[in-house]
Amino acid sequence: NFIDDVGVGDLWNFPAGYPHSIQGLEEGCEFVLVFDNGNFSENETFLLSDWFLHTPKEVLAKNFGVEVEDFASIPSHELYMFQSTVPGPLASDQVSDPVGPVSRPFSHHMLAQEPIRLKGGTVRITDSTNFPAASTIAAALVEVEPGSMRELHWHPNNDEWQYYIEGQGRMTVFASSGKSRTFDYRAGDVGYVPFAMGHYIENTGDTTLRYLEMFKSDHFADVSLNQWLALTPPELVQAHLNLTPAVMGALRKQKRPIV
Repeated sequence: NFIDDVGVGDLWNFPAGYPHSIQGLEEGCEFVLVFDNGNFSENETFLLSDWFLHTPKEVLAKNFGVEVEDFASIPSHELYMFQSTVPGPLASDQVSDPVGPVSRPFSHHMLAQEPIRLKGGTVRITDSTNFPAASTIAAALVEVEPGSMRELHWHPNNDEWQYYIEGQGRMTVFASSGKSRTFDYRAGDVGYVPFAMGHYIENTGDTTLRYLEMFKSDHFADVSLNQWLALTPPELVQAHLNLTPAVMGALRKQKRPIV
C-alpha cells in the first residue's frame, strides 16, 4: 500500500485500475484531475459504496466472514464526496502491509525540483525520468514573467493539454497551410494544442503567468524553433528565410524555453 500527504505543487499518479482515496486535511484542498484517456468520464467512477449497495448483504457477509446484520447501516446511496473527520498525523494513519511498501512512490513534490531558470521565468519538468510512477503522463510547470514568452516550439510526441493556474496569457497555434488561431487565457482556463503544431505563449499581464503543460507520454519533449535553425546549415537557413545577419547571429544552439 501507499499513504502520503500532498500539498501545494505536489503531484500524485494512480495507475489505471488501482483503488485509491483522497482526504482533505485541516484547510481542505483543491486539485486538478488529469486522465490519460480522453474518453474517461468522472460520472463512471468505480465507487466502493456503490459496489456494496449493489451486492446482496448475504454475499457481503460470506465474503468478509461476518453476520448479515453487520451490513445493516451501509450507505443507501453512493458516496463520491462526503464529510468525515479530519485525519490525524500521517504516521498515525500508516497501515502495515505484509508485502512491504510499493516499489515506486505514487506522489511527487514538483515544487521541490530545481527548475530551469531563465531571465524570463522558470520551467519544472516531471515525467517518468524523475517520477517513475508517471508512466503515461508527462508535465511541465511553466512560469513566465511579464513581458516574456514561452518560445516558438512544438511537441513531437503528442497533443498538449494546458491548465492556467495564475496570470494572463495569449497563445497562437500555427497549423500549417496558412491556418492559425490566437487565444487569450487566464486562471482556470484550459488550452489545447494538437500534435506537432507550432505555438508560443506570451504573458500579457503584469504578474507572473503560471500554467501546466501536460502530455499523454512517458517523457516530456519539445523542439525549439530557434535551436533547430541554429543546428541547421546557415546557408540553407539564409537561402530559405532571407534573414539578416543580426537574426542569424542571434540563433542559439542551447535551448531557452522562455525568452
